[in-house]
Amino acid sequence: MQLSLSIFRILCFPGVGLSQVSILPKIVQIDSPQTHSIDPMSLPLPLITNSAKHKSQEIRQPPDATLNVPKGFTVNIFASGDPPNVFQKPRQMILAPNGDIFLSDTDVDGKVYVLRDHEMDGVADERFTFASGLIKPYGLAFNNGFLYVATTHSVVRFPYQFGDTRASADPETVVPLTEDDEGHTTRDIKFSLDGSEFFVGVGSSGDVLAAVGSTGDSLVEGDPLRAAISVYNVSGTDRQTFASGIRNPASLAVNPVNGELWTTAAERNGFGEDLIPDYATSVKEGGFYGYPYSYIGKNPDPRFAHDRPDLVDQGIVPDVLFIAHSAPLGMTFYNGTMFPKEYQGDAFVALHGSSDRQELTGYKVVRIKFDNGKLVKNEYEDFLTGWLSSPDDNKVWGRPVAVAVAGDGALLISDDGAKKIWRISYCGDKC
Repeated sequence: MQLSLSIFRILCFPGVGLSQVSILPKIVQIDSPQTHSIDPMSLPLPLITNSAKHKSQEIRQPPDATLNVPKGFTVNIFASGDPPNVFQKPRQMILAPNGDIFLSDTDVDGKVYVLRDHEMDGVADERFTFASGLIKPYGLAFNNGFLYVATTHSVVRFPYQFGDTRASADPETVVPLTEDDEGHTTRDIKFSLDGSEFFVGVGSSGDVLAAVGSTGDSLVEGDPLRAAISVYNVSGTDRQTFASGIRNPASLAVNPVNGELWTTAAERNGFGEDLIPDYATSVKEGGFYGYPYSYIGKNPDPRFAHDRPDLVDQGIVPDVLFIAHSAPLGMTFYNGTMFPKEYQGDAFVALHGSSDRQELTGYKVVRIKFDNGKLVKNEYEDFLTGWLSSPDDNKVWGRPVAVAVAGDGALLISDDGAKKIWRISYCGDKC
C-alpha cells in the first residue's frame, strides 16, 4: 500500500469573480481492490430481515479523510462547489466537442455549467453558466450541432457551436415527458452511435406503483414513459417503448464497441436488508425487467405477481447485480487512452449510497470489466472508495453521482455530497 501526500489546491473561477481553497484528502493506493458478486440464483427470501431506515448523515470532509484507488492511480479536485456558490447539486457530465466539460445542476434554478481547463493541468480554472431556469436538468447529450438536456418534464435542446460557453437561443422542446414531479424526477438521454435516434429513461412515480389492468403501450403505470426506456428518432417523433419494467433507469450508456445500450437501475425498497439487488444491464429491445411484478428475473413480487403472471414469466435477469440499496446512478464506458490497456472499454458506475440498510453500502465508484465489448462476468470491483469510512457508521462526506471521461483520458466523478468534481488519473510508478 502506498500513500501520497495531501495537498492544497486553489481553484479560481474568473468567470464568476471568486476563488476558494479545497483540501485534497490523503490518497491511498490499494494493491488488490475488493470485488463483489451476487448470484441471482441465491437471493434471500423476501422479508426475512427488516428494512431499516438508516439514512446517512452527510458531514464536511474530515481532517483524516482518505480516498482509495487502485495502485498506479491518483486523485485531484477538478472543480469545487464550496461556498461561495459555484454549483450546489452537480449531476451528469459530458465532454463537449472542444474538450470542455458540461455539468448539470438540479438546484432550484436548474443550470447547465461549462467547466474549462484552460491551462490543461487537470483543474477547471474557468466556469460559465450555459443555461439556467431549467426544471431539474439531468441528462446531457451532444448531437449534430445541438446540446440536448433531459429535464423532468421534457427534453430540450440548444444550438451549440465549438467552444460556446453560453446558450445563443432559448431552449427548444424536442419531446415532452411527464407533467408531474411525482417519484423519480431524473431523466437521462443518450444517442445511438450513428446519432439517428436517442433513448430517454424515466423512473416510476413512486417506490412501487402498478397500473393493474393497464393496456396498450403501458405495462407498468398509466403513463407509458414511466419505469421504462423510450426511443425516438432524431427529430423527437415516432416514440417507441424500447424496454420496460425498470423501476428507475437512472443512467444510460452506449457501449462504444458494439452500440449496445446499457442502464443502471435502482430497485424496490421494503423487502429486507439484502433485497432487492440494484443492477446495471444491457437493455434488450422489447425486454421486460420485472418491475413491479417480479424482480431479478422471475422472482415474484408477492404484492403484484398475481396481477400479471404473464409479465412475471417474461422477467429478464440483469447482467450485473449490486448489493441491495447501493443506488447506482451514473455509468460510462471508458474510451480514453490514459488508463492502462486492461481498463480500455470497461464500465464505471457511481453508487450514490444506501438509505434502507442497517449496514450502509455504496458511496463509491466501481469498475465492471469488459473484453472487446463483451461483459466478462456478473462482478464488479471497487475503484474509488473512502466517502464512507465504516459501514456501521452513518457519517459520509461525499456521494458520487456521475462519471465521465475527460478529453485527456482522466475519469471525472461528480459528487453532490461534497459538491466537487473529482478527477482520477493514471500516474503509474510516478505517484
